[in-house]
Amino acid sequence: QVQLQESGGNLVQPGGSLRLSCVASGRWSISNDIMAWFRQAPGKEREFVAYITMSPGYAKYSDSVKGRFFISRDNAKNTLYLQMGSLKPEDTAIYYCARSVVAGISEEYYEDWGPGTQVSVSS
Repeated sequence: QVQLQESGGNLVQPGGSLRLSCVASGRWSISNDIMAWFRQAPGKEREFVAYITMSPGYAKYSDSVKGRFFISRDNAKNTLYLQMGSLKPEDTAIYYCARSVVAGISEEYYEDWGPGTQVSVSS
């Protein structure tokens, strides 16, 4: 059983940057997993943000974050990251990390989820 825990969420001004982390624990290595970030804004359904495959780490992004966000992983630290830049108010959401053995943008593929971390973008 794997536990995922996100951190790094905060209140940031438009145009700012933030880095989220997701640590996997519970005697589980993420090195062979697909790892992803999703988000859920108030009153909206949860949506795909980005995923990254195992080495060499192919990444896919949603159109709404492409060019602004960067997903990466450190398998030695069992940690997933999301570097977010040029943040907009519409990026405000709870951000979740998730793991899967299948690469995809649907949350149905993902078996384990963290509790989420709040990102708020506002002046």
